[in-house]
Amino acid sequence: MNGPHDLGGQMGFGPVAPERNEPYFHAEWEKRALGLTLSSGAFGAWNIDESRHTRESIPPASYLGASYYEIWTRALEVLLRRHGFVTAEEINAGHKQMDGATPKRVLKADMVAGVLAKGGPCDRPAATPPRFSVGDSVRTRNFNPTTHTRLPRYARSKLGVVEAVQGSFVFPDDNAHGKGENPQWVYTVVFDGCEIWGEGADPTLCVSIDAWESYLEPV
Repeated sequence: MNGPHDLGGQMGFGPVAPERNEPYFHAEWEKRALGLTLSSGAFGAWNIDESRHTRESIPPASYLGASYYEIWTRALEVLLRRHGFVTAEEINAGHKQMDGATPKRVLKADMVAGVLAKGGPCDRPAATPPRFSVGDSVRTRNFNPTTHTRLPRYARSKLGVVEAVQGSFVFPDDNAHGKGENPQWVYTVVFDGCEIWGEGADPTLCVSIDAWESYLEPV
């Protein structure tokens, strides 16, 4: 979706200024925000794509005025309410008032290291062979969905070249909305700087993205 999360190439936000020797957390509450998000995700009620889309759906003024972990926390509140684990009244009160939904599983402290080490692989077999090969010229689609997508705005309707076939993976645009995993082939596509940024761009620069097959059209 076109939201405040998708700022690649947008003007007016100033330069990117990475923090040197940045700590993992800037405050103690951020550790708790991460822990709550991971442990709640382990309930099995939603997937990572729904979680991402929920963050993207935060109103722009709230999103842009929030820090990284504030965004996580606000989205988590929505997910917990949506799936029946808490009510808005309980969140406002800060304590339980009634029994909520029963999670499919509970992440306990002694399980954390193993669960994190295992990760959440999203590679899946595709039903068809890959449509594109290394070296193929492709154009990305030009669309503006109101739902989740992993194709950034700056890379839509752009000409590029397939650099690698990465394999087949869960299609997040469907998975975020309960439409199934519907795996597709994923390709690394490279664009030169002028194609992305237009006239005046440094011709020595290039940008690569990983694009699901349905984002691409043959040229």
